[in-house]
Amino acid sequence: MKTLLSKEDLYDGVMRMADAIEACYQDRQLTIVGVLTGSVVLMADLIRVINLPMRVGVLQASSYRGATTTRGELVINSELMLDISGRDVLLVDDIFDTGHTLVRTLEKMHDLGPKSIRSAVLLRKNGRQEIDYTPDFIGFDIPDEFVVGYGLDFEDMYRNLPFLAALEEADITRHKQVTAKSQM
Repeated sequence: MKTLLSKEDLYDGVMRMADAIEACYQDRQLTIVGVLTGSVVLMADLIRVINLPMRVGVLQASSYRGATTTRGELVINSELMLDISGRDVLLVDDIFDTGHTLVRTLEKMHDLGPKSIRSAVLLRKNGRQEIDYTPDFIGFDIPDEFVVGYGLDFEDMYRNLPFLAALEEADITRHKQVTAKSQM
């Protein structure tokens, strides 16, 4: 794997995002909603350093399944989400790739009547956007590579890495071989 962002880089990016979020909301109560599962690490780090009164919840939204790297049908499960009606809401997600998942999730959340809704993403992939939308808070711009670590996965693995890495073809091949052996 090729390291794109070190543990220290990620910490600095989270701190920059937290400062910008605090400045935006200026002592108002904030409802933070993280998109499972990729945003869990980012959300945990953000809520520990944002100095605002807050409520925290999650929802599940995905348009990717298993080993695929191409977008499919968006599925949103909001059963775990807090009531956001009349609240200032910040949707936290791991990566802004084509933009479809984030924008459709924001549209569905808007229907629930929040006072305001903004978005924060750890990563924005350069050159991949198909939607005319820019997240309100962005940790890092990265090249168009398949990345893992700091909550992001490949076939539900590598989320626990404390850094962000680009998977290379040899990594994917090795992963598939190990997975096949463990299933025998």
